[in-house]
Amino acid sequence: MAGKLHFSLVAPEREVFSGLVDQVDAPGVEGDFGVLADHAPFMTALREGVVTVIDGNGRRQFDVHGGFADVTPAGLTILAEQASEVVVV
Repeated sequence: MAGKLHFSLVAPEREVFSGLVDQVDAPGVEGDFGVLADHAPFMTALREGVVTVIDGNGRRQFDVHGGFADVTPAGLTILAEQASEVVVV
């Protein structure tokens, strides 16, 4: 079984999400990308779009408006200009 990825989504006013997850998909300026545990380090700018957090069978989605994603050996951090959770009704 693969390890978990530590993911943190931070907006200027607060930390929107933090936890151990299986996968994060995000909207990079050069195209969408996915990050799993032990991903190679990289940094990229984000475009407006949806960040999808996958853990087990559960999914959470967050609207982001710009910012940066930084993948390090410690995990993935997204610093978003704006971020809010998508509420599914």
